[in-house]
Amino acid sequence: MALLYAALICTSVVAILGSTYLLAPGLLVHRTWQPAPNQPAQATGTATTGHSSGVFAESIGSDKFGGLLMALAVIAAFSLALSWLIAGRFVRPLRAIIGTAQDISANDLHRRLGLHGRHDEFTQLGETLDDLFARLEASFEAQRHFIANASHELRTPLSAGRALLQVAITDPAPTVETLRATCEELLQLGEQQERLIAALLTLANSQRGQQRPQPLDLADIARTVLLTRGPEAERRRVRLDVALTAAPATGDPSLVQSLVTNLVDNALRHNVPNGHAEIRTATGTAGAVLSVANTGTIVPAIEVEHLFEPFRQLGTERIRHSEGHGLGLAIVRAITHAHGATLTAHARPKGGLDIQVVFPTPSALR
Repeated sequence: MALLYAALICTSVVAILGSTYLLAPGLLVHRTWQPAPNQPAQATGTATTGHSSGVFAESIGSDKFGGLLMALAVIAAFSLALSWLIAGRFVRPLRAIIGTAQDISANDLHRRLGLHGRHDEFTQLGETLDDLFARLEASFEAQRHFIANASHELRTPLSAGRALLQVAITDPAPTVETLRATCEELLQLGEQQERLIAALLTLANSQRGQQRPQPLDLADIARTVLLTRGPEAERRRVRLDVALTAAPATGDPSLVQSLVTNLVDNALRHNVPNGHAEIRTATGTAGAVLSVANTGTIVPAIEVEHLFEPFRQLGTERIRHSEGHGLGLAIVRAITHAHGATLTAHARPKGGLDIQVVFPTPSALR
């Protein structure tokens, strides 16, 4: 930067001298009379007659040329020193930001740059980095929380299966019935673990984004999901209130079907006997709309956002049904973000949730 600034200053000086030469050549040019080639030169101080012939030769005097070189050298040295000071003044806060940012990213994400003073570019850079560190801290904290809970969920059926096998081995007089019961419990634990792994894979795929975006209709997908969830609703004594109208959108059909499935499953599992669930699709001004509402237990409004995070807890109770793992709404949120859709959720005054997903129109995606 210092060399660049010095070059700019020297170039400016040379440009000024060149402009001076063009506009006022007499300041830098020395004029001398030269007689014609066949005419003897006149003595110094003799007046030139009208019959004498010759030309004026223009040249820069040696004394002026030497002074000009000396001035250029002084200007170059001065501009280099001045440029070094300017560059140092400019880079000093940037070096401080770089050093602090490296220390924060390596050791402590809780720290912040905290630049104050004039609202210049460096302050804006510091504020941007502080926001970035805050998001990174929240992301790493959520990742650690997710890994801890996923490890716990994966370890629980393994520990239970090991305990069942140890009991069966240490039984001095095992019977066919006891061994069959142990095998059945092991199968249930295996199915539970399979469902958890499938949910984790679905969450990972949804966070990866759309793989095969294509035109689809939310009404057709919701109708397909409800055909498979009808017996489950009857078993739980939950009445389904369905109103499906055409809602064209663009997205990954498999991910959108997973989104609808998880919303419907959530509405059925977290409901009350003789309750009801509303599933509606429509086309609004913002795009295709999917709405799922259900009765259920009262959810505090402040806890609604937490329900969409993996393995979150509501108060002192873990947000998961005995048949679920608390990943359904997290999958819904990840798929919503992958499609650029809008997700809103509200707690109903008498219990349950009202969830709405709005998929943008294809023209808005372009």
